[in-house]
Amino acid sequence: MPIVINNVLGQIRSVAAGSDDRAAKAKRLAEMIRKLGEYRWVGVYDVTADQVSIIAWSGPGAPEYSTFPVSEGLTGAAIEQKRAVIVGDVRNDARYLTAFGSTVSEIIVPVLAPGQERVIGTVDVESEHANAFSARDQQMIEQCAQAALPLWLLR
Repeated sequence: MPIVINNVLGQIRSVAAGSDDRAAKAKRLAEMIRKLGEYRWVGVYDVTADQVSIIAWSGPGAPEYSTFPVSEGLTGAAIEQKRAVIVGDVRNDARYLTAFGSTVSEIIVPVLAPGQERVIGTVDVESEHANAFSARDQQMIEQCAQAALPLWLLR
């Protein structure tokens, strides 16, 4: 598996730093992450001082909330804590903002600006299975988000 993830990380770096439209790059990133874990849905978001906004996604459809306050949902928790939030069953977590009725587990990985404590983006991965995300999934998604850093820095 390390060879596969290393190849994907190289592809992500290339796409994120490429000259394509930013939304197209974000969509490609979401597609690559989605295939890595056979995940149902992946969203790539911008984070500003007061709101979170979808850039692109890969999956069955657009999220219910394309823009929402930074303080809300599991994303808000990941932004506040500046670390990944994993919920094995969102039906039991009051912080969950329902994006899709079929989501059962979710991981939100924040993207931090280099050398700063400021969250500039997130990668949101969802599954229809309970407890779908392991420590290995978290590490892999975090590596993908780090490889995609130019997406947020080269705006």
